[in-house]
Amino acid sequence: MLRSVNRILLGLAAVVLVCVGGAVLAAGLGLSVPSWWPWYGRSDVLLSEADRDRWRGEGWWWPAVIAALAIVVVLALWWLLAQPRRARLAEVLVDSGDGEGALLRGRALEGVLADEAGNLDGVARAQVVLTGRRSSPHARIRLLMEPHAAPEETLGRLTDEALAHARDSAGLARLPAEVRLRAVRHRAERVS
Repeated sequence: MLRSVNRILLGLAAVVLVCVGGAVLAAGLGLSVPSWWPWYGRSDVLLSEADRDRWRGEGWWWPAVIAALAIVVVLALWWLLAQPRRARLAEVLVDSGDGEGALLRGRALEGVLADEAGNLDGVARAQVVLTGRRSSPHARIRLLMEPHAAPEETLGRLTDEALAHARDSAGLARLPAEVRLRAVRHRAERVS
């Protein structure tokens, strides 16, 4: 999602900058511009004194400007703070025993781990994301639990079976995991 948001925001910023820059350049070069164009010639300014003073006397003007700028600042900070987040791990370094090593696709390991976790008793659905470095990955696992599931038993089996198999098959010394459990929403059962 972060990659999509980055592309959309950069695309919008590029369109706005190209349009504004083109408008200023066209007016600055003295090209004929349409009547609705905000700038007409080389001596024209972006905001005239009348434009700057027009809304100053209105009571809603400054709160609206401050609110709009605050929203822009909050969105820019959210975007900036989202950048260092690590994306999915593309590949995992597997010790092949010959000193060279081999690369295992991260999505493949995620898929196998999610399938094995999803087959545990009481798990309706499992999602796995690998993060970290390729020599020491970390797993983030989300389990959607069925109503009859025992979380302690499911977590123990996940650790002893699915994570242990993934760790052993990839030749990793350790595979730390963060597991989040969530219950499936279901209707209340009637008791008669």
